[in-house]
Order: sequence, then structure tokens, then C-alpha cells
Amino acid sequence: MTSVITRRGLGLLAAGGLAAPAIALAQDAAWPTRPVRIIVPFGAGGSADIAARNVAEALTGSLGQPFVIENRPGAGAVIGTDVVVKAPPDGYTILMMSNTHTANETLIANRPYVLMRDLAAVAAVNVAHHVLAVHPSLGVNSVAELIAKAKAQPGRIDYASSGPGTPYHIAGEVFRAMTGIEIQHIPFRSSGEARTAVISGTVPMMFDAIPTMEPHLQGGRAKGLATTGPQRDPLLPELPTVAETVPGYEASIWLGLMAPLAMPKPIVEKLNGAVNAWLTRPQTREAMAKQGAQPMPMSVAEFDAFLRKDVETQRNYVRMARIEVN
Repeated sequence: MTSVITRRGLGLLAAGGLAAPAIALAQDAAWPTRPVRIIVPFGAGGSADIAARNVAEALTGSLGQPFVIENRPGAGAVIGTDVVVKAPPDGYTILMMSNTHTANETLIANRPYVLMRDLAAVAAVNVAHHVLAVHPSLGVNSVAELIAKAKAQPGRIDYASSGPGTPYHIAGEVFRAMTGIEIQHIPFRSSGEARTAVISGTVPMMFDAIPTMEPHLQGGRAKGLATTGPQRDPLLPELPTVAETVPGYEASIWLGLMAPLAMPKPIVEKLNGAVNAWLTRPQTREAMAKQGAQPMPMSVAEFDAFLRKDVETQRNYVRMARIEVN
């Protein structure tokens, strides 16, 4: 028997299944129609949290719906990240992430997700370098003096970080490996907790975000030894770079946005465009410079390639520093 599709049948198909893609596209074009969560898998007050709040303010203004910050710290950013992986891919839950995530691809074997398999690149945000800060009681005034003291007291000096795999942890381990010293890692749940430990003298040193540590340096609660960029940092121009004592050393933190893998491409592109429009404004560049950061606008494809390359970069750091994988 030959099947016959009548004009009425074609009309029903158009009104039903064939119309569904058009309806979905219309819904994607209307996004967002309600508040959007930005999950920050780090504690309040750190670089990622500050950047997320700036992004949220910008996107709320440009896209017409509230972008709400939700801090979900713990387990080296795994807890909050897994929330996003398991969220509906409808554009209403996105992730503020960093090179913690690319390092974790090597460092944390029992993650419940794989970064580039379960999440989609959305937009890069910015990059910044750190300051190597010590408590005054440590009694050192330069990177050279710190190295000498650590070599004279192997294993006796601790350093704080915001947790395994975070940029501050990787910075400390690469510093340890490149200088041949033995220092002990003391992880905390957030950079704020780690910073408090240093300025109280509980832990004598850490690599930290320049803008958040700078007031403590000015107040004498901590002492800056060096910054970690390729050139001296304009926020702390009086400090040398670590590389002036340890040639080739550099450490940074970069931030970006990702989303559940199946988030519709029109929404991904709309988000990317809104973030890049904000990043390319002169006032955004000026505001970020005051926070020690530089905007890094990228297309979705460029950010995806950047992420895949950084997974390899962080793997090389982990292997070079012989950081224990757990």
C-alpha cells in the first residue's frame, strides 16, 4: 500500500513536529526571561567571586534579567562545578571557572565530571598575576632570602592556598620545584581563609591575588616579596618579579564562563557576545586594571581551544612539580 500525505496532513506536521525547532529557536532568542544563576565554586571575596559579581552586574544591565551569584565552594571547586554539570542546559545556570578547573583534570582523578566532555565553553573573562606575600614574623625581605631560609630549614615553612589545584596552589608547587626547596602546602576552603591564616601568622606565606592582599601589605599585616608576572605589576611597582630571582617563573589566574554541555548554541553565542561587549569597553579595562587584571575577550571557539590547551599546560605543571594526584 502506498502512503499518501494530504495537504491537511502536511499542515498538521507543520503545526506539530516540524514547528518545534522554530519554537525552540524563538525561545532561545527570547532568553533570558527569568533570573540566571552564576555558580562560583569558590569562597566569597576571592578573585573569581569578585569577577563573577562584576560580570553579573554587566549582564543584568545588558540582558535585562538578574544574574545572581551563588557561592558553592569546596573540594577544590568540584562541588560547585558538579552543580552546573547536573543543571538543566537551559541557560539559567552557568559556571564561573578558572585554571583550577584545567589543573583538576590532572590533579583530581575522582571528579564526577570531565571538563571538556560535560561542560561547554562560553566566554573568557580576564587574567591576573599574584603576589608572593609572607607574614613579617618569617623574617625575610626578598625572594632570595626566602629561598635561603627554606633551604636552611627544609620542610619547616608552610604556605597557604585556597585548595588543591587552585592557581595559588599550583604557583606554590611550581615555585617549590623551580627553586629546589621543600615547603609544605596547607590548603583552605577559600582564598579568604588562606589570607586570614597568613595575616594572622598561622601560616607564614602564600601566593595571593594582588588587589585583595594589597591592603594588608600597606597595613603591615603582611609583606610582599615579589609578583608573578613577566613584568613588574603596576599595582605594586615597587616589588620585583619572582622571575628576577627565579628565571622563567610565571604564575597567573584566569577566569571564564562555562555552561552545561547541551546549552543551546544561540544562548551560548548571546552570552559570549554580551560578555565581550562589556570586556571591550574602555571603562571595563580601566576598572579591571585597578583590580590587577586584564580583559581577555575571545569567541566561543577561541575560548574552547584555550581551555583544551590549558588542560595540557596545567598537566605539564603538575608533572614538572611532581604534585601528588589524588
